Amino acid sequence: MASEAPGTRGARAVAQPRLLKLKEMFKSKFGSIPKYYVRAPGRVNIIGEHIDYCGYSVLPMAVEQDMLIAVEPVKTHTLQLANTNPLYPDFSTSVNNIQIDKTKPLWHNYFLCGFKGIQEHFGLSNPTGMNCLVDGNIPPSSGLSSSSALVCCAGLVTLTVLGMNLSKAKLIEFNPLRATDVKLPSGAAFVIANSCVQMNKAATSHFNVRVVECRLAAKLLAKHKGLQWDEVMRLEEVQAKLGVSLEAMLLLTKDALHPEPYSREEICMCLGISLEDLRTQILTPNTQDVLVFKLYQRAKHVYSEAARVLRFKAICEEAPDNTVQLLGELMNQSHGSCRDLYECSCSELDQLVDICRKFGAQGSRLTGAGWGGCTVSIVPADKLPDFLANVQDAYYKRRHHSEAPEKQNLFATKPGGGALVFLEA
Repeated sequence: MASEAPGTRGARAVAQPRLLKLKEMFKSKFGSIPKYYVRAPGRVNIIGEHIDYCGYSVLPMAVEQDMLIAVEPVKTHTLQLANTNPLYPDFSTSVNNIQIDKTKPLWHNYFLCGFKGIQEHFGLSNPTGMNCLVDGNIPPSSGLSSSSALVCCAGLVTLTVLGMNLSKAKLIEFNPLRATDVKLPSGAAFVIANSCVQMNKAATSHFNVRVVECRLAAKLLAKHKGLQWDEVMRLEEVQAKLGVSLEAMLLLTKDALHPEPYSREEICMCLGISLEDLRTQILTPNTQDVLVFKLYQRAKHVYSEAARVLRFKAICEEAPDNTVQLLGELMNQSHGSCRDLYECSCSELDQLVDICRKFGAQGSRLTGAGWGGCTVSIVPADKLPDFLANVQDAYYKRRHHSEAPEKQNLFATKPGGGALVFLEA
């Protein structure tokens, strides 16, 4: 059974309680049994925040929490989606007329993105209809990539139903995209703690403003060094064109950019362009009303965070006796940079990080976009039981967080497996 495709394995639903429950719910919903179960994991970014879209490496780890979809191909041209969570309503559409409403972050849109991505990649004009039941145990809007897992899972569902294969990759390095395994220390656990503050990137402008600030910083740095600045879009490109170290880029940032916020007029003066040029050629539609931009702080965060990722990887490879302590220090520095320079933390995340460090974490930091969501902490394995109990008491019980199950708020995790297809056997 496993020879049919990479990442495919036969599985009797009766042997796995979650699959059995999903099978029974699918049968109740659609009156039939699923042919496949497709899984895609969530992920936690151990270190390397807000630097991927600037062209730099990140260090993510797949977690055990995942998206699981039961699927049955049907002969009609209808895609029927249902969710085990009653908060997410059923959805049905024609596979030949997929419309994605970009104005609303509706749950089924993430599935449609994965479906349509495969449809367009293979140039399919007459795709197969299917019935799908989605079950996820990744806390939503928490920085653990629940939406990305659903998109990936939907893409793998579509591939499986069509009998096609597509290579999978771990997104770690960019330009060109490549992946490298990093061996994490065995004497420590990674603990995810949910602040229970949700930040919806689709409904706020914080994220979009940071992307534009990084773009503007890259252009001003390029202009300062006499480069073709109008062709530069990412901070990594400036380093690559200059051929210097990250440390040299931090010195350049200090020399070329001032800590005070830049007005639109000052940016135009530095680049020698008009306000109209700035608005139409550099700013995005959802950042055209922003009046000031913090360029020095954003560039300093990106270059220092990129250096921390490389140092983290090197420490894992060298594996000194104090590996956990050294990695923890890098994670702590990362949080400080996210909080002070990138300003993507919040009071709840800061409090949770402090609590985690107080009760034994060698390092703790926000993970994901920030402004809410989760922290990730590195905790010596022998301190784990006491750590979990103390954090549970100090943050969750005292704040009366009851909107999510306890096991989804605070849990230790180890590197999880990748995407899989289970066949009904």
